[in-house]
This record gives sequence, structure tokens and C-alpha cells, in this order.
Amino acid sequence: MTQNTPSTLRPNSSQTSSQTSSQTSSQTYDVEQVVLERYQAGADQVQPSLCCPTEYDNTYLKLIPQEILEKDYGCGDPSRYVQAGETVLDLGSGAGKICYILSQKVGANGSVIGVDFNDKMLALARKYQDEMSEKIGYQNLSFVKGKIQDLALDMQQVQHWLSEHPIHNLEDLSDFEQACDRLRRETPLIADNSIDVVVSNCVLNLVRPRDKQQLFQEIFRVLKPGGRAVISDIVSDQFPTETILNDPDLWSGCIAGAFQEAEFPKKFEQVGFRDVNVLSRQEEPWQVVDGIEFRSLTVRAYKGTVKATPGPSAVRSQSSQPSSTPKQSCCS
Repeated sequence: MTQNTPSTLRPNSSQTSSQTSSQTSSQTYDVEQVVLERYQAGADQVQPSLCCPTEYDNTYLKLIPQEILEKDYGCGDPSRYVQAGETVLDLGSGAGKICYILSQKVGANGSVIGVDFNDKMLALARKYQDEMSEKIGYQNLSFVKGKIQDLALDMQQVQHWLSEHPIHNLEDLSDFEQACDRLRRETPLIADNSIDVVVSNCVLNLVRPRDKQQLFQEIFRVLKPGGRAVISDIVSDQFPTETILNDPDLWSGCIAGAFQEAEFPKKFEQVGFRDVNVLSRQEEPWQVVDGIEFRSLTVRAYKGTVKATPGPSAVRSQSSQPSSTPKQSCCS
């Protein structure tokens, strides 16, 4: 999203939890703005403080350009739970490392979509698409501009509309809101029931508190029945303190917006997910701030029950088994 995009892009959300209300009332800064600026800087220059040590399979990393590896930030590897032939959506795709791993894993019969609202990160990710398609022998990857809590709205189309219809008064604003609703309805960025797997790597925590319920609803909406979400994110053993919440650097650094560990799986269940399981949990905390432990957690949740007889796209290949390769930093 560009800095001058109206905040009315957010669709209506249901009531938030008391934790969300507390987070919102405690903040004295614009969450989206500080996150955008932090990761714009991360696209220009490596930000080591945004990295949480993570294991990745060198089989896939060795084909990815070094700039992508250095400037992509995360806390887990949801790509290891994706299978050949699937359609995968990466929320907050950043520099594109997870997408480029997924592109290799799903193969020519699968497809990968990376969504981000940071123009600099999108430009960096797209920079190597032709090179990567030549290396692997096919093109199955696209990077699109959108907000992960509003996956129906194509931000590229929004920018085009605004360029032709500047907002000067309340009547213009009403026209804009109607245009956004029409775009969501007629040309959704990500359609209902269209994705086999939604993945994300340390991004959900960066979303504004009042948008997080909508975020989980959107993940559920875009998944096919029987589809699954595999999300790596930062969780805490206690709710953040006022000091943490009032520090914009801690929000953009994946601390202040972290989910409370016991509550994180419930966020999926509240919007209809079933069979919610913790796939991996970082034993030692990544950081300890104000006595609160913050660590990486990877969760898998299904839209509907797990199918008894997997279809062809759900057959696990040898290459999709969790890697036993040595630990690699998330930004190397």
C-alpha cells in the first residue's frame, strides 16, 4: 500500500478481543506506517535484527539469488509442508524467498502467489522472476499488491482508480469506497475457495490489532474446502506490556504485535478452522523483552476436516519431507 492510500480500504471487521482493544488504545503511532517504513528500509539494506534463525533446505536455497536470501526476513519455514501440484498463497511475501522455494516445490503443475503491499519489496521479488524461471524451467509464480487482511482488493487497481479520481471531499470518498467494494466483488485479487495452502512467515503479527480478526477470516475465505493454512509467526508467553506496545520499533520488529501463545491456535478456530496443530515450536526464546519470552511457532489449520483419501495434489513427495540439512539463518 502506498503511504497516501486512504485507511477506508479496510473492510468491516467483527468485534475484537479485549487484548486487541488494549493494544489499540495503547498505541501512539501508526502501525501500518512504521511497518511499511521498516521493511522499505529492509528492501534497501539488510536488517539482521528482523531475522530469527530458521532451518531451510539448501536444495532450494542454492538456486535463489543472494540478494533475495539476504533481504527476506522470517521466523520459520512453512514451505516444507507444501506438496507438488498445489496452489499456494504466501501472505506478506516480502523479498520472495519462501515463494521461490515454493515455486520449486509445487512444480510446473502447481502455482504460487505472493502478496505484499510494500512496493520496494515487490520490486525486489519481481526482479529475479525471469532468472528463476530459466533456472527451474517453468514460470508458475506471481507477485501481487494487496493487504493480507483484505485479499479481495487489488491494490494495483485501487492505485489506478485513485490516479483518475482524486479524493477532494466526502462525496469523492464515498465514490472511492463504492469503487473498492465493486473491485472486491467483480475482480477479486484472490477469489473465494481458490487456494490449496495459505502460508505466511512472520507477518501476521505486523497487522494492526483491529484488522487481525478480518485477517483470519480472509485466510479462511480464500482456501478451498479441505485446504489448509500453515503459518509461522512470533508468539509470547504473556501479553505485551504497555512499554512494549508503545514502542514502534518493537512492533515493526515482530515483538509488540506478537500473538499470545495459548491464544494463537484459537484465532483459527474462531473463524471456522478445524484440526489446528502446532507443527514446530522454538524451544529457546528468540528474544526476552520486559521478562516476556518471544519465540517462533508454526501452526497448521484445515478448512473443514482432513480428507480421508488424499487426492493427487496431496501426495507427499520425497522432496517435500522436512529437511534434515544444517541450520541456515533466515537471511543468509
